[in-house]
Amino acid sequence: MHDALFNPLTVGSIEAPNRIFMAPLTRSRSSMPGNVPNDIMADYYAQRAGSGLIIAEATPVSPRGHGYYATPGVHTDAQEAAWKKVTDAVHAKGGRIVLQLWHVGRVSHSALQPNNEPPVSSTNAPSLSKTYIDSTFERYENTPPRILETDEIPGVIQEFADATARAKRAGFDGVEIHGANTYLLDQFTRDGVNKRTDHYGGSLENRLRLPLEVARAVVDAWGDAGRVGYRISPLSEHRDVVDSDPRATFSALAKGLGELGLAYLHAVETWDRSNLDPRVKSVIPAIVESFKNAGGGVYIGNGDYSPEQAAQAVESGWVDAIAFGRLWIPNPDLETRIKLGGPYREPDQSTFYGGGAEGYNDFEPLNAGEEANA
Repeated sequence: MHDALFNPLTVGSIEAPNRIFMAPLTRSRSSMPGNVPNDIMADYYAQRAGSGLIIAEATPVSPRGHGYYATPGVHTDAQEAAWKKVTDAVHAKGGRIVLQLWHVGRVSHSALQPNNEPPVSSTNAPSLSKTYIDSTFERYENTPPRILETDEIPGVIQEFADATARAKRAGFDGVEIHGANTYLLDQFTRDGVNKRTDHYGGSLENRLRLPLEVARAVVDAWGDAGRVGYRISPLSEHRDVVDSDPRATFSALAKGLGELGLAYLHAVETWDRSNLDPRVKSVIPAIVESFKNAGGGVYIGNGDYSPEQAAQAVESGWVDAIAFGRLWIPNPDLETRIKLGGPYREPDQSTFYGGGAEGYNDFEPLNAGEEANA
């Protein structure tokens, strides 16, 4: 079933055997202190190596980039060495895996920041959200940020470049820049939150300056634009991060990314496909067209797709591939289940963040009885 999802796809310099990708999923399983990837993470990703492309969880590029307890980093030697075990495990199963590079900006708490300092952002307005700061996973209001000084911005760009070099040495097949979901790059992109008066704020060109400078630095650090993707969430209004004209803003960003020759653009289209924002039908195609016409690669859609909806989206040309998220959590052999038409286990949200193997890497693949009933 769903044959369109099983056609191979060239994603820049990566050859994907199918179009059933794995979206980045924060699970907060890294070893603390140190935010170091570990053996259960290697097992978790290796179990899902049948994905056309695994986009590994959002991973902070620096100590200031952290916003949640126990998320793995990619800014120390120990983290880099531990990620190598993860990529080796995935490659041993024949998989492909890229790392999502993350800086949360203001979506953080001082307890997670170096020296208990406030987080940084394009603004000093607080994020209207909560985070978890320790092993209790209780949620606390995020700390109001301070405005990132203009002369600090080159350092942030360098952190993305350095993290890219670490990801490459750790054996990843590429990287994805996290420009979505209201985090740092999104905080600079959108006019509803970026009120800066320097050359990183104000006009559209200025608001896109940091995202595009980061993308250029990441491409240069890897040495191949075909190993770099970028994620956006143009219609999200989560945490009070909005834009007055998302079609124009993100089409311009997509054009700039396409001119760099990025392998792919990845968009969160919606959080709830049963209640789809009517703007999706006009905004997303305009953004994708801008990206591809400028020289960009493929488009990966994300946002509460069922396997049936995903196959239809590929067949219609709406997307080139689909990044499934929550379906991968209890179904590590999701590509097999889609081929057979199910069955699909339902995820247990109580196991999403923190903990150990339970609800993480303790799911068995399809057995013969299940296959017979599919």
